[in-house]
Amino acid sequence: MTLSTLLVIILILILIGAVPAWPHSRGWGYGPSGIVGIILIVLLILLLMGRI
Repeated sequence: MTLSTLLVIILILILIGAVPAWPHSRGWGYGPSGIVGIILIVLLILLLMGRI
């Protein structure tokens, strides 16, 4: 497993944990999950282009 694949898996888990449906993150709103989602999309695009 490469480092980029591991990074994408970790970011997916962070994105799931930051979703406002969970009791611990209801007050956070959509900010954290939106930021992590954008980072994940950028990394996936870079991964598919072969830059990482």
